[in-house]
Amino acid sequence: MPLGKEVKVMQCWRCKRYGHRTGDKECPFFIKGNQKLEQFRVAHEDPMYDIIRENKRHEKDIRIQQLKQLLEDSTSDEEGNSSSSSECKEKHKKKKKKEKHKKKKKEKKKKKKQKHKSSKSNESSDSD
Repeated sequence: MPLGKEVKVMQCWRCKRYGHRTGDKECPFFIKGNQKLEQFRVAHEDPMYDIIRENKRHEKDIRIQQLKQLLEDSTSDEEGNSSSSSECKEKHKKKKKKEKHKKKKKEKKKKKKQKHKSSKSNESSDSD
């Protein structure tokens, strides 16, 4: 044993070097850690890891099925709505035509009334 140096006979789990432990500041992986070894260690040390992972996978599969079902429903609705939307467009066009026709009729009536009034005023001024 060299003088002035502290020698520890232990191995770090993270970096696999001798002389320090996992939580010591001497370890090169003190701050960030060796991610692959940490995941492996957590997986094998935690008894609930497999159950939690399986639950996450199951929830993900359920969510995917829900989204697929939603997509199928929306596409089937669009197919049904495409014909109904064309019907709606036709109805809307007919409505616009009717409105235009009504406006034209009103304008014609107004013009006739104005002509009639102007002709009456002209007659009355002539008779005076």
